[in-house]
Amino acid sequence: MDLKRSYREDLKLFESRAHLVAFAVLVVTLAILPFAIQDFYLYMLSLIATNVLVAIGLNILVGYTGQISLGHAGFFAIGAYTQALLVTKAGLPFPLALPIAGFVSAWFGVLLALPALRLTGPYLAIATLGFGMAVTQIIGHAEFFGGRNGIKVPKPDFLASALTDDQRMYIVIIPITVVLAIVAYNLMRSRVGRAMVAVRDSDIAAETMGINLVVTKSLSFAVSAFFTGVAGGLMAHLLGFINPDIFNLMLSIQFLAMVVVGGLGSILGSILGAILMTLLPQLLSGVKDFPLIIYGAIMVAIVMLEPMGLRGRWLKVKIYWKKWPF
Repeated sequence: MDLKRSYREDLKLFESRAHLVAFAVLVVTLAILPFAIQDFYLYMLSLIATNVLVAIGLNILVGYTGQISLGHAGFFAIGAYTQALLVTKAGLPFPLALPIAGFVSAWFGVLLALPALRLTGPYLAIATLGFGMAVTQIIGHAEFFGGRNGIKVPKPDFLASALTDDQRMYIVIIPITVVLAIVAYNLMRSRVGRAMVAVRDSDIAAETMGINLVVTKSLSFAVSAFFTGVAGGLMAHLLGFINPDIFNLMLSIQFLAMVVVGGLGSILGSILGAILMTLLPQLLSGVKDFPLIIYGAIMVAIVMLEPMGLRGRWLKVKIYWKKWPF
């Protein structure tokens, strides 16, 4: 296995020409798919992409910074409702409303981070859980947000009218997901990302080295909430209708399961976990008896047999083929 000899090698976006070619093939494939497969599969790919954004955001907070969160359904709801209100009531175009939805969620992430800075472990989990439940309760009881009746969200209309709704959503969601995934990957290799990892490993040692814990943890919450808010805004358009019942506790647990099953502290693990946890209910939809038990058993088996998640299994496969045939 080749060793890196300089920091410049560590900062390269693509480690080798093979990685660059693989990425180019992936981009070309994603560009062809909306004109080659049925709308249902395009919808599933768009759903996977939105979940990838949430998993990446949550992994930045949980996997890279070590801050447990059970309230990301709240950030997801904030992004979705902000996007819906800006488009339907304020009349803002989709490209302008989406980043605003992300920054509004990021602002609430900072607000949540400030009182939670001194909390760790289960205490932090309970605090974030309370935040997520509070958000859904406020939305459900406020007529401004549509109450329990929800809000109908139109599809983006700035693309060619000859395209179907699922094709338009795919063309919008996939590029945003790819770009933000690259941003997250670069962020975690930067000085800020390394500070987050240092806080996760030992906050006392990190503070001794000059890392500002308040700024680092607050920034982690903000970035995580931003990714989740953008995903919520995209999901609002993808579903076409949102109400408070969608953003429940089980959704937060599902988001956390994506991160744990995929692999903590890894962008690739976030992607793999989101793909599996999105497709698994569809694959088990034909099972009439005990689908939730099978769903849970598969997750437990992955965690027990591969503590590093799907990313750990992928690394073992790579190492095996690099050493083959020896």
